[in-house]
Amino acid sequence: MSDITRNRRAHTAGTDTVMTHRMIMFVIFGLMAGMFLSALDQTVVGTSIRTIGDDLQGLSLQAWVTTAYLIVSTISTPIYGKLSDIFGRRPLFLIAILIFIIGSVLASFSTSMVELAAFRAIQGLGAGGLMSMPLAIMGDILAPRERAKYQGYFLAVFGISSVIGPLVGGLFAGASEILFITGWRWVFLINVPIGIMALAIVWRFLHIPKQPRGSVRIDWWGATTVIVALVPLLLVAEQGREWGWGSPIALACYVIGALGILAFVIAETKMKDDALIPLKLFRSPTFSMATVIGVLVGFGMFGAMLTLPLYLQLVLGSSPTQSGLEMLPMILGLMVASIASGQLIARTGRYRMFPILGTLLMSVGFFLLTFLKYDSPYWHVAIAMLVIGLGLGQLMQTLTIASQNSVGVRDMGVATSGSTFFRQIGGTLGTAVLLSLLFTLMPTNVIGSFSDRATLTDALDAALDPTVSSAPANEKIMSTIYGPILSQVTAGTTAQVQAGVQQATDAATQAVAAQVAAGQIPASAQAAATQTAVSQALSAASAQIQQQVPVARIGTDGTVSLDFSNAGERAAFVDTVASTLEDQFAAGGDTSALGGAALDDTSFLVGADARLTKPFLVGFNSSSTTVYWVAMSVVLLAFVLSLFFRTPPLRAKSALQEAADERRGKDDEDKRAEEAAAQTGALIAP
Repeated sequence: MSDITRNRRAHTAGTDTVMTHRMIMFVIFGLMAGMFLSALDQTVVGTSIRTIGDDLQGLSLQAWVTTAYLIVSTISTPIYGKLSDIFGRRPLFLIAILIFIIGSVLASFSTSMVELAAFRAIQGLGAGGLMSMPLAIMGDILAPRERAKYQGYFLAVFGISSVIGPLVGGLFAGASEILFITGWRWVFLINVPIGIMALAIVWRFLHIPKQPRGSVRIDWWGATTVIVALVPLLLVAEQGREWGWGSPIALACYVIGALGILAFVIAETKMKDDALIPLKLFRSPTFSMATVIGVLVGFGMFGAMLTLPLYLQLVLGSSPTQSGLEMLPMILGLMVASIASGQLIARTGRYRMFPILGTLLMSVGFFLLTFLKYDSPYWHVAIAMLVIGLGLGQLMQTLTIASQNSVGVRDMGVATSGSTFFRQIGGTLGTAVLLSLLFTLMPTNVIGSFSDRATLTDALDAALDPTVSSAPANEKIMSTIYGPILSQVTAGTTAQVQAGVQQATDAATQAVAAQVAAGQIPASAQAAATQTAVSQALSAASAQIQQQVPVARIGTDGTVSLDFSNAGERAAFVDTVASTLEDQFAAGGDTSALGGAALDDTSFLVGADARLTKPFLVGFNSSSTTVYWVAMSVVLLAFVLSLFFRTPPLRAKSALQEAADERRGKDDEDKRAEEAAAQTGALIAP
């Protein structure tokens, strides 16, 4: 037997051990620690970003903090997958955790929003590995059929982080100082102890048998071109609403992105099997269809899901912490459906029904959301979220399992990261398009709600009521929204009444002057006569004006004021001006107080009188239901495609076991070849 064969068999003996359930659970424990780190960070930052922006005096730049994290994490996802195929999963996962911890520490020392955006980009570089590596490692150690049983553990981590994240974020953001450090900085510092624990757990328990790898080329051109392709497109997707979709900078992003995509395809074609995302993966109908469905599901899920917390906070009046708890039905549905579908897949080996049923349930959930009204009860939203969660639970891991099952051992990492990568692209597009649609429609719909007579009269009556307008809780909405509208109305009314008063006093003065000129009144008595005539004119005019404008008050000196303290007089005045304002809103007249920057900060709704906030809640609700219609249409397309989804039987062996069997087969062939050679040598020996 040759030395090469003996060495190969020795290596095989050291790497072919089948992992026991206990070993698998230790590995999963380490993976969950890393995934918890990433999932918690997203939810914690989301509820505290406004406080951070106010403290760093850069609230208008908060979008860049999110964009920097999103872009870098999205781009780094396929890079981690490829490098892990070359150098192994464990070192890449450890590096990802370490980078994430470093980024968190740096972010906690930020002194401006620009610095925070840069440090969040470093966090994103680590998050790209935290999101993709656990799924790839699961693909290594578990057969596709068995893998589904364990996905419930990961979704439990996701669910727990989704619940406690807003709570922790609200706690930190609301505290001025914790241990002599500004409260919001703990949003990032909390990642440090969690990250160190995750690092220790992964270092101790995540031991995957190493696989022999031949010489490979690193796809530097692929990594470069994917950055050139995605950075401008993700930037315009996130910032297009502010820049303008047809602005010069947006057009430049489109052109650079298109050229980057073309260059990426050329680079991947040249690199063949060593490509960052090998194009041969798309020769598999299963992988291609799973990718397309994943993009559509990501579009609907990420985009529309962002409006639910906003709906709960703005329309139902929940705090950020409460809205996190109120999202529990979706998390519950997701976990139940994931565990149930995982058990069924493990027992039957069949999974074609889950993408079909999952997209159908998501469509039904979004359809239920389209019936929301501004005064709908919470249970309506809860039922819709539960149905959406039941759909998502059957999709999130099933599509990944289908992608992994469609490729060989060598491409497990790139297939997993590719599936995650395209789902993130869909989520980014969904977030950008649907949120842009939401905030584009919102000013128009708010104005439209003011054109409703009952809504308008109720709002005006409340805004003109001195006890309501002077209440501290209504101060912000009055100064931001109703102040400009009412000042225009009251100024016009006051000017009109003042003109009538002036006309009456001028007529009285001229009449006295005419009498003096005719000799009817002595010139020495002109002043006293004029004063008497003006007083009589003011009294007569006041009686006549009050019949027309009940809230008008005319002083003895002829000055005009408006008094809205009497409910009956106020109601009569509102009825008078409502017709004019209703027509103005319906025609889309000068409504600058209801659009632009006025709606960028909706904190004026918190605690304000319900009559004052109703037009905004109705407008936001109308905008949200439009978003849900769009999301439902996209998910329905995914449902139609899932009907044609070809799902080959799940492999019964893990990637590690398949690699071990392949090496055994080669060893057996070498052994038979040696025996044949030895026998042949014996036959020809002298």
